[in-house]
Amino acid sequence: MKSFTPREIVSELDKYIIGQGSAKRAVAIALRNRWRRQQVSAELRDEISPKNIIMIGPTGVGKTEISRRLAKLAQAPFIKVEASKFTEVGYVGRDVESIIRDLTELSVKMVKDEEKERVVLKAKDAAEERMLDYLLPPVHSAGAPSPPENQSLAETDYEKGLRDRDAHKATREKFRLLFREGKLNDRAVEIETVEQKMPVIEILSSSGAEEMDMNLKDMFSNIFPKKTRRRKLKVPEALQIIIQEETQKLIDMDRVVKDAIERVEQAGIVFIDEIDKIAGRQAGNTPDISREGVQRDLLPIVEGSIVNTKYGMVKTDHILFIASGAFHVAKPSDLIPEFQGRFPIRVELTTLGEDDFIRILTEPENALLKQYTALLATEGVIVTYTDDGVREIAVTATLVNDRMENIGARRLHTVMERVFDEISFDAPDMGGKKVVIDRAYVSKRLSDIVKDEDLSKYIL
Repeated sequence: MKSFTPREIVSELDKYIIGQGSAKRAVAIALRNRWRRQQVSAELRDEISPKNIIMIGPTGVGKTEISRRLAKLAQAPFIKVEASKFTEVGYVGRDVESIIRDLTELSVKMVKDEEKERVVLKAKDAAEERMLDYLLPPVHSAGAPSPPENQSLAETDYEKGLRDRDAHKATREKFRLLFREGKLNDRAVEIETVEQKMPVIEILSSSGAEEMDMNLKDMFSNIFPKKTRRRKLKVPEALQIIIQEETQKLIDMDRVVKDAIERVEQAGIVFIDEIDKIAGRQAGNTPDISREGVQRDLLPIVEGSIVNTKYGMVKTDHILFIASGAFHVAKPSDLIPEFQGRFPIRVELTTLGEDDFIRILTEPENALLKQYTALLATEGVIVTYTDDGVREIAVTATLVNDRMENIGARRLHTVMERVFDEISFDAPDMGGKKVVIDRAYVSKRLSDIVKDEDLSKYIL
């Protein structure tokens, strides 16, 4: 896990997320505390638990993006789940333990990808040797023959064998040079690839179906024999397949799994969205009767338990949980006390306004205006923006959010699509044309829709 100071973490988050300083500070401290925990003595390390966070704020203000960017920054396993998709045990829906199983699966993939990067050069060298074997099959020699009656003839045969091997070696080196220069790319080679056909299995189960499905696939993959198939491919295509096979041979999966589980346990981040949807207080037999049950099922995982996954047991004691919700109807105090106690840090995210939208459109490294400029540049269309044009987009997004549901920065995506609809459609025929997005152009594209409230409800 990379070590950043809280100030550095906030600075990195500022590159992608506008405002929300208190939320950035909270997650920056939480991440730094993970690094601090690794520096303390082993006896005390297990006693220090992560300070889980609840983010309170309307949709589209950056709650998910903060968590996602934080995980990317820390190079930590990260998963986003929606609380409303889970149900308590005995109801139809996903089991809460599947969160940790999915997180472990992601961690294994992450570590495996890192291992692939580490062994890729060795894999390419081995793949090159295999490719040369296909292009120029090796000479198989039984070595020097046993001495016959005619000793001089035996020596001649031996010398001929040596000359043949030397000639083959020289030819192989010539082929290697041609191969590296790409002069053999048009040749076709016949290679053997491993295939494994799996039977189609349907699982009719309401609980733990994902885990059962994975376990059955693993079991059958060991039972059914692997078959090889000969395929004739061009050299570049064949090389990619061979590199994949050689990479797989070089990866120690036992070590990958061990590292992945350790990474989940020590650095995993789980983002639980829509936590307010399971925060109601119900009385009697209502359709939402399982809400409190979901909280009770989540509680052991959040406070620390052991979850059985296909890769082994995973402890959740030191996984960082970040919950978020709009809390328009319910309040954080509507969560059961035990659940509230496991999320000691609470931060409120502010609603975004016109000035925030202007900054979102222009400042981040992945700003929307930059995205549209880059997309249309692929068609040779050069897009430029004026300040009044950008402000008009922000004003429109703010106006529509005020009139209808406030969906925060997500409204900008809708407005931008309407602004660029015509250009995006005609771009292939515009051939290097310059387009200026100014206030007049934005007004022309949006004014009619904004004025007609019924229409804007559907379009924006």
